[in-house]
Amino acid sequence: MLKYSKSIVILNVPRRLIPGVPIVGLAHGRRYPQYPTHHSLLFTRLNSTKTTPPAPKPTPVEKLTPVKPTEITEPKKKLTLWEKVKHEVNHYKDGTKLLGLEIKISSKLLYKMATGYELSRREYRQLQRTIGDVLRIFPFAMFVIIPFAELFLPIALKLFPNLLPSTYESKIDKERKLAILKNTRTKVSAALRTSRQNIKLPSNVTEEQKANFKDFYSKLRSGDEVPRDQVLKVAQLFKDDLILDNVSRSTLVAFCKYMGMRPYGTDQILRYRIRHKMLKIKNDDMAIDYEGVDSLSVPELQVACASRGITISSATPAEMRLWLNSWLDMRLRSHIPSTLMLLVNAYTYGDAQIYPTRMAALKAVLNSLPEEFYHEQELQVDPKNATFKQRINVVKEQEHLIKSESVQEQDNVILVKDKLNLDDHQPPAKEEAPKQKEEQPK
Repeated sequence: MLKYSKSIVILNVPRRLIPGVPIVGLAHGRRYPQYPTHHSLLFTRLNSTKTTPPAPKPTPVEKLTPVKPTEITEPKKKLTLWEKVKHEVNHYKDGTKLLGLEIKISSKLLYKMATGYELSRREYRQLQRTIGDVLRIFPFAMFVIIPFAELFLPIALKLFPNLLPSTYESKIDKERKLAILKNTRTKVSAALRTSRQNIKLPSNVTEEQKANFKDFYSKLRSGDEVPRDQVLKVAQLFKDDLILDNVSRSTLVAFCKYMGMRPYGTDQILRYRIRHKMLKIKNDDMAIDYEGVDSLSVPELQVACASRGITISSATPAEMRLWLNSWLDMRLRSHIPSTLMLLVNAYTYGDAQIYPTRMAALKAVLNSLPEEFYHEQELQVDPKNATFKQRINVVKEQEHLIKSESVQEQDNVILVKDKLNLDDHQPPAKEEAPKQKEEQPK
């Protein structure tokens, strides 16, 4: 049964009553209950018994990210055998033209040098690269002269990838070499960071340098902050020749791999090759510093950084110029040895977050020496206060190195006279002029 509101006012007096639903009406001034008819229901407003459902909560709308349309890439068309042969012929044809052009340019540079003019760094590198390419032509020409020898050319190129001149290298070959060098340097960098090597210090040091050396390592052990000047002064005590003469073979092999050389030969041959490579880098440092880093183009900048073990992958030209300037400043002005600089680059290679600056990496290199090594360095710095036990240990170590080199030279026919010197010769101190007495104002 529907329930109606009691506050409804009926306008018309009903004729037909509907029982059961009382309402209030007026008749002769009296108030009595009446019942609405079906006519009066047309003018009434009924209350619904159905409960109104609650308003639904607004659902959060996720932000739609624009979807990039998928690019339809056409499948690469496979080259036929004739197209591959044609591509290789054109490649070697262009390489031969480029080699002829380089020979023409380098012949002028050679004549210029023979007449007494000095070559710039770019001209010298061009002449050096062309001479290397010409020397590679002779073994490569044997495959053309000897009948059916060209069948073994792919095998020879697989075993000796540097057999071809640089003008015949494709872009894929250069990228493959850079990837191999990057992988090798990453592994060598991790090995050098975890290794503990024996490196000697020179014995001709002053009393101030002795005290500075001992104070430096005492601060490292106590965890105190070491100033930049003190780190540079201690690093200057290490010399390239003494470092290379006393490191183990594993370190020499790591140096060769990091510098992009094949570690073939005895320890003496490896030391000679490393010295020769570092001597070329040292001369190149002075040439770059004289002409300025900004004079280098981007390819020349990449080659210069790669030869010094500086990372070039995912590096902008501005970053490479900054790192190369830092190398030149520490090498030529602070006189840090090349071997320590190479270790600094190895420590920071691939992950710059470990050591954010080269000074922090240099401090880590000096701090990575073991306790036993510190006593040996203390013997080299202060030989007067050394005990006989320390002297005996050093002599035995040198005897062991001499025996190992003699055993290697017995089975090797090629002997190298390593007379190269990498140590920086400090210029003699200028005599101070006598101070003139200042004239007193009258």
